[in-house]
Amino acid sequence: MDSGGTSGISVEAYPRLSTQDYQNVALLVVLYLLQGIPVGLAFGSVPFLLKSKLSYSEIGLFSLATYPYSLKLIWSPIVDAIYSKRVGRRKSWIIPIQLLTGSLFYWLGKHVDVMFNQEKPDVNTLTLLFFILIFFSATQDIAVDGWALTLLSKNSLSYASTAQTIGLNTGYFLSFTVFLAFNSAEFSNKYFRKEPIEYGFLSMGSYLTFWSVVYLLVTIWLIFIKGEDATHSSDEMDIKTVYRTIWNICKMPHMRRLIVVLLVAKIGFIANESVTGLKLLEKGFSKEDLALAVLIDFPIQLLVGYYAAKWSNGPQPLKPWTIAFYGRLFFAAVGMIVVYVFPTDKKISTEMFSLVIASTVMSSFMSTVQFVSISAFFTIIADPVIGGTYMTLLATFSNFGGTWPRFFVLEAVDYFTEATCKIVKDNTTSIIQCVSEQGKTICKDNGGTCVVHKDGYYIVSIATITIGTILLLGFVFPQIKALQTLPPKMWRLKK
Repeated sequence: MDSGGTSGISVEAYPRLSTQDYQNVALLVVLYLLQGIPVGLAFGSVPFLLKSKLSYSEIGLFSLATYPYSLKLIWSPIVDAIYSKRVGRRKSWIIPIQLLTGSLFYWLGKHVDVMFNQEKPDVNTLTLLFFILIFFSATQDIAVDGWALTLLSKNSLSYASTAQTIGLNTGYFLSFTVFLAFNSAEFSNKYFRKEPIEYGFLSMGSYLTFWSVVYLLVTIWLIFIKGEDATHSSDEMDIKTVYRTIWNICKMPHMRRLIVVLLVAKIGFIANESVTGLKLLEKGFSKEDLALAVLIDFPIQLLVGYYAAKWSNGPQPLKPWTIAFYGRLFFAAVGMIVVYVFPTDKKISTEMFSLVIASTVMSSFMSTVQFVSISAFFTIIADPVIGGTYMTLLATFSNFGGTWPRFFVLEAVDYFTEATCKIVKDNTTSIIQCVSEQGKTICKDNGGTCVVHKDGYYIVSIATITIGTILLLGFVFPQIKALQTLPPKMWRLKK
């Protein structure tokens, strides 16, 4: 890492690891994987499972459950400042959080299938339960991010973002692709059964019960086997000091510019990532086939994670992030076109199937490049004195940039959609709205056909892509070009 000067940022992306660093990187991968399990469910599987019974607005309500991951800055100073010296600064939080998460997983394992099998699931209760799960996961993320800065040697810090990429993506992959495939009756009957059954090989309840046991085993290992180095007194700050430090960091002119960039950067492709998959499901593309895209994408992401970090080495560490920004905008437009040309008769050709998979994988590919690049940049500029809080500050604004528009985009899709159904019953003709899944069900049960006069998805997609392009060219690119040339010492608070 460059110790200062005016030549920008430069690090050796992947130095040789010691045996101890290898073990610690493996530990980080496991801890990040555990975080990825509830994240994969809340961000991926649950909305897909609920789509057949809930409207886009109700899915938007459930998206509020993901907010803790984007608001963890609010309580990160508490995680950084309060701990038991006997247990360890980071283990003081990781151990109880994993026990709580495992316990909630176990309880949900006994009740969640009943909740999902209701004719109209209670979206408020599900939102609250997954909000708690994501809150636990976000809190653990604060502690693990901070631990990574002291767990690894200085020359191996660049592996922290790689461990995060591998761990989170693996957890997300298991909770999205693997779970959706094994939860599908069609997939299970095709590959695992001689006689077809109407339910999948793996239920949500049994999946959560399994992970509750894994959480317990990892926690036991942390308690009795893995120690934590003592925290030096010079690194300790009380809560008030940490909050004041956060405020002082945010007051730095270049930090304010970076924060604004992070908050608006994902507007351009938020419709594609929030709605396109759901629209494909609505048009007849199966959950397990869409999950196949993530299956194909998974090894690609691991490989991309390695090379994106190497690419981020040098005087322009955010160059991969910028190039991938163009790619995500392009594939957001491609995703919209795919939905538009998708066959209405649900007869999917090999060419159409390949197009859906390719556009999904390439969009995710660009997202991974951006994630690894910005994470590596955060690791370089973060002040290790308040490592957990500094990393959380940066990650919070980055995550929130993709979270705050999601609710409004999903709401807007229903708002701008116009769909009606003509029902003829007892020589009486009535017209009802069939924008929501409930309206579509009523229409179908009464022999009517839901006719979409205007699909809000296209309106919202065109609007977000246009705004994203204008922001990229007029604001984001010029700011990133200037910010990445600042030396690391410019991002540290003066003592």
